[in-house]
Amino acid sequence: MLQKRLASQILKCSASRIRFNPERLADIKEAITRQDVRSLIAERAITKLPAAGISRARIRFAADQRRKGRRKGAGSRKGSKTARLSGKADWIARIRLQRAFLGQIRAKGLVEKSVFNDLYRKAKGGFFRNRRHIKLYINEQKLFVAKK
Repeated sequence: MLQKRLASQILKCSASRIRFNPERLADIKEAITRQDVRSLIAERAITKLPAAGISRARIRFAADQRRKGRRKGAGSRKGSKTARLSGKADWIARIRLQRAFLGQIRAKGLVEKSVFNDLYRKAKGGFFRNRRHIKLYINEQKLFVAKK
């Protein structure tokens, strides 16, 4: 349709976004020049539909699920374990946790100073996997101070 093509050129949009007023179809049919189409646009007989956006509802839902810890299985991963969390960052997190725990047991007086120093050095050397491993080691070696 000529009028739709002219209107799309004038309004700088796709022909699919041009809307004709159904009550003014007779006037629109008679419009054959650009000037005629411009006057119909001014009279609101021809209008431009708003551009359709892309819904972000699905993206928001997925992001919400990821915040909860979902969608992070093996099939969703691209990088290696060390690419996703560097070895250094992993070490920092682990050693801080272990040192905090050792500081707590020292503050409570559960181990002697010499034992604390030994455990601290072992932690620094990477001997312990995690806090639970330290507890296990202390219990196995019977390093806790005997309660009086």
